[in-house]
Amino acid sequence: MTPSEASLQEGNQRGLIMFIQTENTPNPATLKFLPGLTVLENGTADFPTVEGSEKSPLAARLFNISGVKAVFFGRDFITITKDDSIEWEHAKPALLGVIMEHFQSGSPVLLEPTKGSDHAEHSDEDNLLVGQIKELLDSRVRPAVAQDGGDITFYGFEDGVVYLQMQGACAGCPSSTMTLKMGIENLLRHYLPEVTEVRAVGV
Repeated sequence: MTPSEASLQEGNQRGLIMFIQTENTPNPATLKFLPGLTVLENGTADFPTVEGSEKSPLAARLFNISGVKAVFFGRDFITITKDDSIEWEHAKPALLGVIMEHFQSGSPVLLEPTKGSDHAEHSDEDNLLVGQIKELLDSRVRPAVAQDGGDITFYGFEDGVVYLQMQGACAGCPSSTMTLKMGIENLLRHYLPEVTEVRAVGV
C-alpha cells in the first residue's frame, strides 16, 4: 500500500490539530484512515452494515454520509467501505470531517468496550488444536492483514476445515480468496497437519 492523500485539519477552540492520513487498500471500495492516535484500546469492531452502528457514535455518524457501506475499527485505524454511488474524491472530505470532529469532542468510539481477541469461542475435543489455530492467526496473519486495513478472525473448525471471518478491507476484497488459499491455508496446513482447508464465512 502507498499512502495517498493526507488531510491536515485545524482543531477546535482547544487548539487540537489532527493529521489524518489515508491509505489505499487491496480492496478498491475500501479506504484506510489513520487519525494518528488510538482508535480502540483492545480488539476490533466491525460494522458490515448500518444495523448495530448505534453501539458506536462514530460509526453511526459515518453511516450518515451518503455512500458509506461498512465501517471497521482497528487499534489505530478506521476502515471505510463505500458503494458504487459515490467516488472517494467526493466522499473523503466529509469522512475526514466526521472523524476529526468525533475525536475532538472526546466522545467514545464504542459505547461498550470490545472483548479482546474477537475470535469465536470453540468448546469441543479440538480445543487444543483450535488454540493453536488462533495463536497462528494472532501472531502470523492478523498483524499483516491489519496493515491492509482489515482483520481475519476464527469462526469455527469442523472436519479439518477452518472457517474464518473476513472483516474491514478483507470483506469483499478481490484478492481475499487468494489470501485465504495461498497464504493462510498454506500456513495453517504447514504447522497443523490436521487442517485440510480454509474457508471464509459470510456476515
